[in-house]
Amino acid sequence: MIGNLQPFSELINKMKTSPKKIIFTGCTDIRILETASRLLASNFLKPILVGNEDEIVSLAETNGYNIRGAEIVDPAKYDKKDEMLGLFMDIRKDKGITEEEAKELLSGENYFGVMLLKMGVGDGLLGSQKFSMAETIRPAFQIVKTKPGHNLATSASVLVRPFASGGNQIVLMGDCTIHILPDSEQLAEIGTDMAEFGEKLGVVPHVAFLSYSTHGSGKGEDVDRVREAVAIAKKQDPQYAIDGELQFDAAVSPVVARTKCPDSDVAGQANMFVFPDLNAGNIGYKVANRLGNFSTYGPVILGLNQPVNFMTRGANADQTYVLSLITAAQSEWL
Repeated sequence: MIGNLQPFSELINKMKTSPKKIIFTGCTDIRILETASRLLASNFLKPILVGNEDEIVSLAETNGYNIRGAEIVDPAKYDKKDEMLGLFMDIRKDKGITEEEAKELLSGENYFGVMLLKMGVGDGLLGSQKFSMAETIRPAFQIVKTKPGHNLATSASVLVRPFASGGNQIVLMGDCTIHILPDSEQLAEIGTDMAEFGEKLGVVPHVAFLSYSTHGSGKGEDVDRVREAVAIAKKQDPQYAIDGELQFDAAVSPVVARTKCPDSDVAGQANMFVFPDLNAGNIGYKVANRLGNFSTYGPVILGLNQPVNFMTRGANADQTYVLSLITAAQSEWL
C-alpha cells in the first residue's frame, strides 16, 4: 500500500497534465512490478519495462500485479538494434570501441535501457536493485553525460516526515552516494545542484555546508575545504541562502545558532545539508531515516542531461513509486 503522497501532490498533478514514459531495468524485481502496476492504474506515467516479456509477465501474474498495457522491450528482440548500435558506437568512438564490444554492452539491460532513453523512447530511467549503483550509473555517464557547465553528477536524498500539526517537513542531503572525498569545487557543485533541485521540489533552499567547525571554531584541512566550497558556491549562485562551515547543531537549532553564528541567514533553519564526504553523508541520512522518523527517497542523481536514477537495496515499493515520480519530473526540469 502506497503511503502518504501529499508531499508529492504537485508532482503528481504536473504528471497528469504532461504524462511521461519511464524506462525500468531489472524488471524481475517485484518492487518494479508493483510500481508499474500502480502507475498503469494511475494513468499519468507509462512504464516501459526492459527484459524478457514472458519472464516479466509470468512473474507479475504470479505476484498479483496487473501490468497489462505496459510496454515491454526485450534487448534480444528490439527492432531498432542496428540504429541503436550505430548511435552508441558514434557516442563512444573516442574510446575506440569495437562493434563486438558495443554489441556485448548493449545486450545488457543497463546500456540498452540508457540507449532507449538517449533515443527518446522514454523520458527517464529508473534502475532496480538487481544491479549495483555503478552498473546503472556508468552507462549514464558515458551516454547521457553531464549537462553543460557541470563537471560531475551528484546526488541528493529527499527526506520527509509529517509535522504533528499537519503538513510535512522536507529536507535534502547530499552527496550521500557517489563522491567519496569531494574537493572544494565538487562540494560547491553538490550544494548548488541540490539547491536548484530542492527549489523545484517546492523547498526554499537554506543550504548548510557541514563540518566539525562553525565559522572558524575548528581548524584543519577538512574545515578549509568546506569553507572554500562555501565561497565558491556563493559566488556561482548568489541567489541561494548558503552558509558554512556549520556544525549540525548550529545548522538546525535556532538556540544554538544564536550563540554560535547569530548573523547567519541559514543557521538554525537549514533544510539542505552538504556533507563533507561520503562517510559522513551515508551515515547521516541513514541516522535521520532510522532515528529521526524520516522517510527517505532517492538517491536522485543531479547534473545529467537526462534523468537516470536507481533504487537502493533497502528501498521499498513506496520509495520506488515516489522515485519514479521524481524521475519523471526531472525530465521537465532538465
